[in-house]
Amino acid sequence: MKYIDLHCDSATVSFDAGYSLSDAPLHVNFNKLGASGCAAQCFAIFTDGETETRFADYCRFFSSSVNAVNDYGGLISCVQSGKPAAMLTVENLGFTGGDLQKIAALKDKGVLMASLVWNNENALAYPNLIMRGGVPDFSATEGRGLKPAGIAALELLDELKIIVDVSHLSDGGTDELLRDRKIPAVASHSNARAVCDVPRNLTDAQIKAIADCGGVVGVNFCKDFLGAGDPFDCIKRHISHILKVGGEDVLAFGSDFDGIPTVKGLEGCEKMPSLIAYLAGAFGARITEKLCFENFARVLREVRP
Repeated sequence: MKYIDLHCDSATVSFDAGYSLSDAPLHVNFNKLGASGCAAQCFAIFTDGETETRFADYCRFFSSSVNAVNDYGGLISCVQSGKPAAMLTVENLGFTGGDLQKIAALKDKGVLMASLVWNNENALAYPNLIMRGGVPDFSATEGRGLKPAGIAALELLDELKIIVDVSHLSDGGTDELLRDRKIPAVASHSNARAVCDVPRNLTDAQIKAIADCGGVVGVNFCKDFLGAGDPFDCIKRHISHILKVGGEDVLAFGSDFDGIPTVKGLEGCEKMPSLIAYLAGAFGARITEKLCFENFARVLREVRP
């Protein structure tokens, strides 16, 4: 069964380490993706204090390494050719400083999806994970909403048809962004807070709001956000809860490969067929096909035909 993964950090890690994306010794590389049955992998350019120049370096590396696609037509062409599609996303627009011209330039770089913030406050927004002394405080939540520059950035992203990603955004910011929203927004790599009570995961109200605007939630494989127990079973429990709250059209994968410690049984994207077979046994073929491919493909068809 073909799958789409909404988030990995493999491109940034590969560039920093001097690896090739074809055969990097990481959770994700293109050789592994081809063997795993991947239809599309979203590669996040992760930034945390990097400059605009550094971001441009990451983008050049990505574009020189892959034949990137950023719309539904490109996805289908790749599926028909039997080659994985590579999609460029941005995790944390803090490097723009809220400059709308810099945000507008993302479209020419081929960016498909972008989030406002990572784990540190920036000119646009506040994060949902509060750090104290370099350690996440899982007992604390951030209620402050979007900053004025963040509101302006979101309006521009929607105009540019760049999909908005709420993963890492504060509760206040996420609630504000999703309120009465009509354009699909996604949580590229987030889980259900009712299953694992950490602020990095989504509340039931947020899951429902993402479903209501036609978006998707990409289930994250990080143990801190899955909770205790067998990883496959934890993933099943999160999917089951998200399905109950938001319905079958909101399900997706957002592995966070190469941004998280290695998970037993999910040591890399080559293990995805085993996970998919397990989930098909639990949820049946139709729901699993929606989870794996159809739901995000629908979002892409609506936003970027």
